Amino acid sequence: MKVSQKTSCIAILLLTFLSLLNVAETYAEVPVKTDSTDTWEPSDSVFVHYLEEQGIPVTSHNQLKLLTSGREKFECLFEDIRKAKHHVHLEYFNFRSDSIAKEMFTLLAEKAKEGVKVRAMFDAFGNLSNNRPLRKQHLQMLNDRGVEIVKFDPIRFPYVNHVFSRDHQKIIVIDGQIGFTGGMNIADYYINGLPGIGPWRDMHIRIEGPAAEELQKAFLRTWNKETKQHVQDSCLFSINHDSLARLPYHRGNQVAIVQRIPHEAPKALREAYIAAIDAAEHKIQLISPYFTPTASIKKAIKRAIKRGVRVEIMIPAKSDIPFTPDAGFYIANQLRKKGAHIYVYNGGFHHSKIMMVDDRFCTVGSMNMNSRSIRYDYEINAFIMDLPITDELTQLFNNDKLNSTVLTKEEYHKRGAWKRFAGWFAHLFTAFI
Repeated sequence: MKVSQKTSCIAILLLTFLSLLNVAETYAEVPVKTDSTDTWEPSDSVFVHYLEEQGIPVTSHNQLKLLTSGREKFECLFEDIRKAKHHVHLEYFNFRSDSIAKEMFTLLAEKAKEGVKVRAMFDAFGNLSNNRPLRKQHLQMLNDRGVEIVKFDPIRFPYVNHVFSRDHQKIIVIDGQIGFTGGMNIADYYINGLPGIGPWRDMHIRIEGPAAEELQKAFLRTWNKETKQHVQDSCLFSINHDSLARLPYHRGNQVAIVQRIPHEAPKALREAYIAAIDAAEHKIQLISPYFTPTASIKKAIKRAIKRGVRVEIMIPAKSDIPFTPDAGFYIANQLRKKGAHIYVYNGGFHHSKIMMVDDRFCTVGSMNMNSRSIRYDYEINAFIMDLPITDELTQLFNNDKLNSTVLTKEEYHKRGAWKRFAGWFAHLFTAFI
């Protein structure tokens, strides 16, 4: 063989070897998740596997509607209540005694007169914490008109029973087929805003389908525990599951209802959030009004950043609770130093509790990213494996970024030395706020 031929062969072999190395590097750059079969799966599939391993039902064939304002939520809710035939169940942190509550209770009394069973429950501490609480005369009047309304954990001497567990859930179930959950209580400021704060930004989700039955179970669990009743009528679960099995797969929007129940499932929501964050491959976007996450949540966020996930966190510039925002800014700035992208919302008070992962799945619910929600209270979230709903939330997040200030080192220092010290000091107490 001539020298030129040998050189050509060597060159060809070398090029082939380099080409193979390049292919290997290309595949190595793709995020890979492995399981027992060593196959890659997208983040939503990984998260669904986690839910199934925990025994949390993942239902399909749900019809979903995102409600992105108080006006939209209440108009949709009142329309569904007007159509109720059998029962309406409501569970809220509080009902503020204002124009919205008056309209709702008038409607509920009318439905009760028609023979619809109405059960309503609110948290005793949550009631006293708002500036227009329901009074004894309101409750008596509602019960006289056929609306069975009770307090969750009434405050009793020595007045410390609400230090820990409070019912912070937002649940409505109508005829066992339609459910609502999210971040909104019953108050007119979700429409009108508040002086000094401005518009009140929040999210709710309307679910029609099997996931509504999971909300029903959650409601009855708390209702029966508080009232000592044993409400379990089969009419409360009226969805024909045989008919659902015949629906085409593309009609199946997947939803898992995850509930934090003190002493029974105290870690369920925290671990679900961590599993969702750990499943992320490309992007996490989350909004929390009181951003003081526990150490385990912060560690999950840092793990995501370390593996190259873009983490975007939105917090409000204004709040209805003093002290907490300073701690939130301090913690957000610490995560910024690790590589998170922090957006400070300027369009009022962003009270939403949402998270989107990889543009593939999301969660909407009652759980704030703070220790009270994560460690103490009754909370409930819908985890939604649905591309259109996730995309809708993503677009809303991106639009809200246009009305936000990016938190940089310079922006953080604009808060002044006292505010920064207050944030550092406040974050020492985040286990209690």
